[in-house]
Amino acid sequence: MPLSAEQTLRNRARALGFDDCRFTTAEAPETAPVLRDWLAAGCHGDMAYLTRTASKRADPRRVLPGARSVITLAASYARVEPHPAPPPPPPSSSADPCPPARIARYAQFADYHPVLETPLHALAETVNTLGGPLTRSLAYVDTGPVLERDLAQRAGIGFVGKHTGLVSRSLGNWFFLAEILTTLDLRPDPPEPNRCGTCTRCLAACPTAALIAPFRLDARRCIAYLTIEFKGSIPPELRPHLGNRIYGCDDCLAACPWSRFTRPGRLMPPHAQPALAAPDLVGLLDLDDAAFHRRFAGTPLLRAQRRGLRRNVCVALGNTGDERALPALRRAASDPDAMVAEHARWAIDRIEQRLAPPTRPLSRNA
Repeated sequence: MPLSAEQTLRNRARALGFDDCRFTTAEAPETAPVLRDWLAAGCHGDMAYLTRTASKRADPRRVLPGARSVITLAASYARVEPHPAPPPPPPSSSADPCPPARIARYAQFADYHPVLETPLHALAETVNTLGGPLTRSLAYVDTGPVLERDLAQRAGIGFVGKHTGLVSRSLGNWFFLAEILTTLDLRPDPPEPNRCGTCTRCLAACPTAALIAPFRLDARRCIAYLTIEFKGSIPPELRPHLGNRIYGCDDCLAACPWSRFTRPGRLMPPHAQPALAAPDLVGLLDLDDAAFHRRFAGTPLLRAQRRGLRRNVCVALGNTGDERALPALRRAASDPDAMVAEHARWAIDRIEQRLAPPTRPLSRNA
């Protein structure tokens, strides 16, 4: 008995290295109004592209006219040991090594876009072959104007958690999504119901209270947004909460109980970048433009750009550094980039306050 189109595509996706493959219709997600309300409240910050593409995100058929199905795929980027990242260290003593930087675990790999695009486009070719010469398909890896988490939940990949990320019962929290919009009619899988229950660990874990309510994120307070997407000056009142994070934040994902079901995938492990697990902060601050591009070529950290990364490093040193960070920070305080210089001066003030001897209280007879 010949295999169905759905099973053929599932087998092909598995052979290409994806960890899950599900199907849903190309109808507009029922959650599309939530996006409109979120944008109207300004919770997207400076991510203007979300506003520009809102109408397309609300309906996949506006992205691909005639679309009938969406194929959603997952690729785990979990490490072999599924333990959450350690908390940021306290300010170091002179006997300790300089504090390392914390980088979101997804960014401790080569850039996932080209890694996933090759097998994804191969799968799209299989879709078009199955459908015949009139079949059209569009493939995206976190780049298309679609509500990929909402579609993935409807396809049964996982459920959108209270931290607004997708949670899989078989993969936990650490996985990438990709999708193929196609005119081929495929039988949809059942949706995954929400399984958060009464748990609010992710909300409690957020260092900046960016999760302002269950299922609602204010990106303007989110460390991932502030250290990656945001190009301006980080609000001073939020800087202490960044700890030693310089690119992204995993705290809400690490706090989720479903993370215990994490398992490594097959596509990403060969592309791990061990040198990004705990790089030296002071060394990062002194990178010139050429060294920055050599160090981070082919990794997600290029997205922050050199000035953004140096801004973030200054904040991390202000939170965790000691006197050994001061020479590099003083050089950065004279940087022609006013934003980097201001963050360096802030960091210097923080370190000097920590190094200052405690003030002795006046005696009663003074």
